[in-house]
Amino acid sequence: MHFPDPDPEPDADGNRKQAKRKMKSTSAPARFDREELAAMLALRDPAGREELRRRAESVLLEECGPRVAFRGLVEFSNICLCNCRYCGIRRGNRAVRRYRLDPGEILECARFCAEAGYGSIVLQSGERNDAEFIGFVERAVRAIKRETVSSALPSGLGVTLCVGEQAPDAYRRLFDAGAHRYLLRIETTAPALFARLHPKGQTLASRMKCLESLKAIGFQTGTGVMIGLPGQTHGQLADDLLFFRDMDVDMLGMGPYIANEQTPMRRHAAATRARHAEILELSLNMIAAARLLLRDVNIASTTALQAMDPVGRELGLQFGANVIMPQVTPVRVRREYQLYEGKPCMDENPRRCMECLRRRINAIGREVCPDDWGDSPHARRRRAGTPEKQR
Repeated sequence: MHFPDPDPEPDADGNRKQAKRKMKSTSAPARFDREELAAMLALRDPAGREELRRRAESVLLEECGPRVAFRGLVEFSNICLCNCRYCGIRRGNRAVRRYRLDPGEILECARFCAEAGYGSIVLQSGERNDAEFIGFVERAVRAIKRETVSSALPSGLGVTLCVGEQAPDAYRRLFDAGAHRYLLRIETTAPALFARLHPKGQTLASRMKCLESLKAIGFQTGTGVMIGLPGQTHGQLADDLLFFRDMDVDMLGMGPYIANEQTPMRRHAAATRARHAEILELSLNMIAAARLLLRDVNIASTTALQAMDPVGRELGLQFGANVIMPQVTPVRVRREYQLYEGKPCMDENPRRCMECLRRRINAIGREVCPDDWGDSPHARRRRAGTPEKQR
């Protein structure tokens, strides 16, 4: 298998340094086709996976540097109108106690993030589309931006939203309120698989249209998929990676599929658990392949990786991720926001969670980037008018 060499061979005159400087200035990524990407994802032998990891880490350090961005995660509501067949907070799950944090609680979480040096916050919830909900989120964003201004954060915390599919005018209101990043996971780009995961009325076309709206409005746009779904193939995941490239995303949030017994997909739980090691390896391969293909985007090392392995988030960073989302959601409601089973950090207070993650990140030779929004180099290049990379 061909991997791009992060340290190019000397040019025709034997000038290695000049060739390297040229590569860094153009930042031109390697071109991979579907078959090459699928082969990367299928790697199981330790030597091949270590080579993949090493190459991805090299590209990460070259394009993004060694620092890890923290985004304080606030799951402010588990009220959801959707009935996705894989999700623990789906509308049809009557075992879940529904909640919504009040504005003061959300602001308290934001103040903690600002004081702890996170630089950025993620507001995540179940999906609603009514005017009251959009107004609530809009006011929360405005309050966060207003109340977290400091000498370290002259424009307040950076705000990422993850509140599902909305109408373009709703996205515009949230952008104008001060949110500048939006994560809307596609889950899969395979039409038949998407249809198996969602009830009628939720369509892949609608999800793609929302992503296009977010980009047109000016959001730094993120998406992602579940990895290791029943029936999912390496070719389908390769197609997902090519979709990320063609959509020209700024950030990715991908994670392993973990079955939830309170969903219609519980019949797959035993088979999924039997594939635990395979799915974890596949998830890490996916992060590495995304880093090699997209190079300068932000990639999250998700909490679900830690649900599969105690050092899963560290492994994600070592395979090419550069974002961690520490829990800031009040402990009293965390157990009511379990999209999948075995979610970690259910009882740790935010400060303890922060200190634990810092130690773990430092232990692998990385460090947290303080008081920074943590926008991806890809987004910064676009904002500065630097020519986009040719992929």
